[in-house]
Amino acid sequence: AIALNYTSGTTGNPKGVVYHHRGAYLLALGNIISAAIARHPVYLWSVPMFHCNGWCFTWSLSVVAGTHVCLRRVTAANMYEAAARYGVTHMCGAPIVMSMLVNATEAERRDLSNRIEFMTAAAPPPAATLARMEAAGFAVNHVYGLTETYGPAVVNAWHAEWDRMPLDERAKTKARQGVRYAVLEDLKIMDPETMKPVPQDGQTMGEVMFRGNVVMKGYLKNPKATKAAFKGGWFHSGDLGVCHPDGYIQLKDRSKDIIISGGENISSIEVED
Repeated sequence: AIALNYTSGTTGNPKGVVYHHRGAYLLALGNIISAAIARHPVYLWSVPMFHCNGWCFTWSLSVVAGTHVCLRRVTAANMYEAAARYGVTHMCGAPIVMSMLVNATEAERRDLSNRIEFMTAAAPPPAATLARMEAAGFAVNHVYGLTETYGPAVVNAWHAEWDRMPLDERAKTKARQGVRYAVLEDLKIMDPETMKPVPQDGQTMGEVMFRGNVVMKGYLKNPKATKAAFKGGWFHSGDLGVCHPDGYIQLKDRSKDIIISGGENISSIEVED
């Protein structure tokens, strides 16, 4: 094993996720491909390096002889200052980091010499946040993954023609999690009972499942949980989603949070929205 990262998921005690060298190597390369990273990038850290080993960017940067820019405190002022001083080209961050950047005061902001590629996961960016990030000099890219997949393994691979969409439509399209990383063998939305893919209609929900070398080796000293996670030869994410006609997936819920009414599965996310 190359690393051990702990995750609690949604229930139960924390589980040790065992990373193997092949998975780390492949995911590091996958980041370079998905984030379109050229040689000698300048990467600003806001994602903790203890979180999936910094989404494996700790290793990605070494492949392309990149520069690591680290902060003692992640604040809007510190991020803008570092980005302007060192010519940052790439960074990753949770939605809260985007909120910090777009809500920065004029005193905290700095003029950026180049556009910064910003990779975000978890909640998709609202249209207003997306517009403000673009105005501030950031190009936002949406990804998805879990601790068990070494971090991001799904990317909203952007089509140039989508830039011509109205802002609200663009944000709606960017809210989708996307397609598999080039280094991930397979990604499917499946019925967990039949283990068959659901229709690609953007409506039929199933469980997001992964298969390939960028999936963990297993849970440390927990064969029962490992066996359950890999039932049927696929890694069961516990996330529920749909597959659109173009093959892009979109999350709808966690399996533990689904509402069943009248025999129908109802997304709690959609109810809240």
